[in-house]
Amino acid sequence: MRVHVVSDVHGNAEALARAGDGADALVVLGDLIDFVDYHDHSKGILGAVFGPEKVAKFAELRRGRVSADTAAYVRSMWASLADAGAVVREALHEQYERLFGALTVPTYATPGNVDAPDLWPDFAGEGVTILDGGVAELGGLRFGFVGGALLPPGGVLRRGGPWHPYLRTEEEFGAAVVGLGEVDVLCTHIPPAVPELTYDVIARRSEFGSTTLLKVIERDRPRWSVFGHVHQPLSRRARLGWTECVNVGHFQRTGKPHVLRW
Repeated sequence: MRVHVVSDVHGNAEALARAGDGADALVVLGDLIDFVDYHDHSKGILGAVFGPEKVAKFAELRRGRVSADTAAYVRSMWASLADAGAVVREALHEQYERLFGALTVPTYATPGNVDAPDLWPDFAGEGVTILDGGVAELGGLRFGFVGGALLPPGGVLRRGGPWHPYLRTEEEFGAAVVGLGEVDVLCTHIPPAVPELTYDVIARRSEFGSTTLLKVIERDRPRWSVFGHVHQPLSRRARLGWTECVNVGHFQRTGKPHVLRW
């Protein structure tokens, strides 16, 4: 059995169309949408709407932790549009149509923090199974899927704007992981809370990894834990007891899936 795994596609529909070549199935771990393109500020939803100069300023602010200055700048950008919500919806629909249309083999997908999970059923065609807190059997192995990323401790997700990320508390995320039961492969958008897996060497900061996910790995000892989210991790792999933990890569840039064989 051969399964290809990708994460952090961020709009790269051309590479996604090739991601399943030679595979029995494709696993997608979220962040299909290219919302802010940190490599080319003219691309992504923000680049198309506001232009590269404003995105460059946003990217500079975003390199630190989200602050009041960052939030205020984002609000001012959206306020400059007559109907920001309609602009975002149109852009999301256009990207999802291309991205889901690029899937060519049986696909099992869970959303990332830069996704709009409520829209996925409108675009996922035959052969695409959406899982978030669910399990699928592939080649005799149980694959468990949990999507989204973590809110900062004490953080509150504000839903009043034209767009909001898919973020969950550690308690919500952890409950979904525990609810999977014992699986052979843990498929999540974010990594377990292991410093070398959560630290981004380019952004020079740690992303939030799940402590519950780490505990479940240590307790249940699945064969693999696969994830993305951290684009340039200090380490792409770590072995925790019996479990090989793998960041499957920033697919937007690499265009190469991670391969699982058994």
